[in-house]
Amino acid sequence: MKEYIDKFIYYLKTERGASDHTIRAYKRDLEVLALMTDKNIEDVDLFDIRAYVAGQAHKGLKKTTLRRRLDTVRSFFRYLHREGVVKLNPARLVSPPKLREALPKTLSVDDTFLLMEKAEGFGFGHIRDKAILELFYSCGIRVSELTGLDMNDFNIREAVIKVRGKGKKERLLPVGSKAHNAVKSYIIERLLYKKQKSDIDSEALFISRLGKRISNRSVRRIVVKYARETGIESSIGPHSLRHTFASHLLQEGADLRVIQELLGHSSLSTTQKYTHLDIKHLMDVYDKSHPLAEKK
Repeated sequence: MKEYIDKFIYYLKTERGASDHTIRAYKRDLEVLALMTDKNIEDVDLFDIRAYVAGQAHKGLKKTTLRRRLDTVRSFFRYLHREGVVKLNPARLVSPPKLREALPKTLSVDDTFLLMEKAEGFGFGHIRDKAILELFYSCGIRVSELTGLDMNDFNIREAVIKVRGKGKKERLLPVGSKAHNAVKSYIIERLLYKKQKSDIDSEALFISRLGKRISNRSVRRIVVKYARETGIESSIGPHSLRHTFASHLLQEGADLRVIQELLGHSSLSTTQKYTHLDIKHLMDVYDKSHPLAEKK
């Protein structure tokens, strides 16, 4: 099976443009499958896939992880079927574990402004962090999209950024005035920092104190740090700011198709989860404002 796993991983890299994180996850999931069966790839059937999922569940894995691993196996056998290696996709009829739909965590407008204010300060770290937080909220980009930004992706004059999303699809996003000013201030600070430390990454927009392109993990730490300092109780990360961006746009009347385009979603159904958030927001406002609403 290893031979086919390697071919599938190569396909993901070269033709699908999958990220390094996705490739590592796919490879890890398929290596577990290979360990659980000694059959030839063309002999793996529906019952083997069910046994694979059941075995993972027995180890106590979360349902979200089980679903992801089943999705990996489905994609793998879909590829093998297309290549003529197997006659059928044995994972196609295996039902994934049911999940309770969880609404994405978002911040209120007031908490969002408090978060932005918390990063204000002097010096390279504060100015960079402020630019990162403002850009997340202004554009709703993914953390991998932010860390992947290059200097020439930010058009200062037009106030737009070029983002490379999933599958290396590019999209242009408008940058709001606060984020625009924050990023401009950061670029000036970055130039001053370069004079002190000449061996910095010349392409990356956001860099660490060591001068290297900032990592996804470092950006998450930055967001969590300021969220905690602000006193926000719930667990807030970069993805929360993306959800907040979309939710606030919807609350202000933005069209769902526009939000889909800004977020870089390939399917409108992915974007539609924000309608649930908007309805909840409206219900909260109604309960607090309407004179006949039942007060809880």
